[in-house]
Amino acid sequence: MSLLNATQVQGGYGGMNILKGVDMAIDKEDIGVIVGPNGAGKSTMLKAIFGLVQVTDGDILLRGESIRNRQPNELVHLGMGFIPQEKNIFPSMTVEENLEMGAYIKPRTTARMLEKIYSFFPDLKQKRKQPSGELSGGQRQMVAMGRALMTEPTLLLLDEPTAGLSPLYMQEIFDRIVEINKAGVGILMVEQNAKQALAIATKGFVLASGQNLFTDTGEKLLNDPDVAKSFLGG
Repeated sequence: MSLLNATQVQGGYGGMNILKGVDMAIDKEDIGVIVGPNGAGKSTMLKAIFGLVQVTDGDILLRGESIRNRQPNELVHLGMGFIPQEKNIFPSMTVEENLEMGAYIKPRTTARMLEKIYSFFPDLKQKRKQPSGELSGGQRQMVAMGRALMTEPTLLLLDEPTAGLSPLYMQEIFDRIVEINKAGVGILMVEQNAKQALAIATKGFVLASGQNLFTDTGEKLLNDPDVAKSFLGG
């Protein structure tokens, strides 16, 4: 049984379907990466999974249970975390306060999970008393990821986790995503840095005009000349 199985998903905003029959399936050991041109429906698909966009057709299963159009707070309780691209931290709060906010549904696990987050992101332990708004872009992204992990999700959704980051921090975020996945968290992310993301992906999904254009392992998509020509700049 797949951790996440989305079949023929249609949905969008204001009665207009941006998604026109998208299929996706990942297991807990997978890093799934969604790539494609602007307007392809990549972020819309993540939001549809997390209950932020109305699904009008198709279904989305989490561990075999339909979660179509479930509320985000319900999905967090079911073991899903979502990190939006923007406004994903509380800038006036310290790093540690941001992380503690993530443990609101499991307050008894706060101390244990803080240590786990600090093991993933040692920089955050050093800056735990500093306002998050004073951090670099890469460190703020670490705070956002850490806060989502405080609920101990089995599936983590990330929307453009390396957007606007320096190459150094981009690689750091990708390295941490691999580490988090190895710790038992399934990953599904949208990423514009397609080559680097597909290099760590076990599964890749190329979307165009709200539909699957290619679905394969990250390695095979990287080596597919049609994918390279159209979506990877090569």
